[in-house]
Amino acid sequence: MNTWKNVTGFFSEDDRHYKNTYMEISEVYDEKIEVSSFSSTEGLHEIYFSFGIMFGIIYIEREKADSERQEVKKELLEEYRKHNEPTSEFIKMFCEKHKVCIPNDIFFDDSSLLDF
Repeated sequence: MNTWKNVTGFFSEDDRHYKNTYMEISEVYDEKIEVSSFSSTEGLHEIYFSFGIMFGIIYIEREKADSERQEVKKELLEEYRKHNEPTSEFIKMFCEKHKVCIPNDIFFDDSSLLDF
């Protein structure tokens, strides 16, 4: 039976720091779903997720971050078990419910090139 696997230890301490965030935990399920939680000293915490063609970040208050991460894991896993991939209906519902964002630097962070 598949379970969530904590892969946080595969990241170096330097890799766990990104801009003003710190990766607290990163978990994967069946190498198909990833959910990671990032704390921040300067703003909202972030929950990053990826599942098939679906990925994004959910910004959340620190006090709600753990419960939101658990809810995200539960919903993504239910969809995976039902359909193996996210359906368009699920994507729409999930993104609206969790106010999913896709930051412009998710693929490439060019701030180091531009001296920011």
